[in-house]
Amino acid sequence: MHTRGPGGAGPPTIGGMDERLRQRAAIVALLRLPKVSWPEIAAVVIERGDALGPLAERLDDDGALFTLDASPEALLDSAAADLARWMAEGIGVHACLDDSYPEQLRDIHQVPPVVFTRGQLATDRRAVAVVGTRQPTPQGISTAETIARHLAEAGVTVVSGLAAGIDTAAHTAALQAGGRTVAVIGTGINRSYPAGNAELQHRIAAEGLVLSQFWPDAPPTKTSFPMRNAVMSGYAAATVVVEAAYRSGARTQARLALEHGRPVVLPRQLLTHDWARDYAQRPGVHVVDDVDDLLATVEGLAEQMVPGPEALRGLAHLTTT
Repeated sequence: MHTRGPGGAGPPTIGGMDERLRQRAAIVALLRLPKVSWPEIAAVVIERGDALGPLAERLDDDGALFTLDASPEALLDSAAADLARWMAEGIGVHACLDDSYPEQLRDIHQVPPVVFTRGQLATDRRAVAVVGTRQPTPQGISTAETIARHLAEAGVTVVSGLAAGIDTAAHTAALQAGGRTVAVIGTGINRSYPAGNAELQHRIAAEGLVLSQFWPDAPPTKTSFPMRNAVMSGYAAATVVVEAAYRSGARTQARLALEHGRPVVLPRQLLTHDWARDYAQRPGVHVVDDVDDLLATVEGLAEQMVPGPEALRGLAHLTTT
């Protein structure tokens, strides 16, 4: 089998790929098949430690080869071409079987089969999500800035969703404090949403990490932001909700964080909402009275975020993509 495209140029075909790239290409090919569940694909691939077998089985079971009019090798070659193009654009591609895949995401039910990144990878075991409404009060902005700055100064990674409002305040304050911040976004890595945060997204990619679970050019959708919240909750070891209405991504993230077994911190003023009063009764939720109490609680949680042996081993493999 040839190992290069026509004329000796282009991405390698299956015969020219090592096992790691074959597996990554198989995952991309699986996700491109019709009527597949991404979490189901991730669960099967992680359980078996293999994507090539599930790809062959899916093609046989669904008769997809006939529908797609393509051979398994052609599907893998097409996926390899996409991988080569994305990496040539400076995009990090991390499939759930890769060593570079964020380990903490393997713990969640909504584990994405692949994530795309721009910036510097790190284990980020000491990471706290700071989230809230897109239409915050001045007090909410001040609170988000204060906690993000303190976390950054304490060497804790600040995670947020790059949305307008609280997210923007948290990311910006962390950068200004010289700390690390991770933006988990609800669009493809090549897009900026909102458009006004394009410059901030570029700066985070240069100084921290931007992460997406969607195809690089994917636009925002009604479902992409709740999916983003699940990944953000899974990436962080705890979530602080600064301000949130009943129907908000921050409330969704608080629910998901509890499902993931991550602590949640709620300011007492949020208890004016029924959902917050309900959550306040659940194990793992910390209600705080003021900024000082909030900071003390989060710092206490951060002290418990000690990297395990597997995380310490991962420190030797930090890369920039």
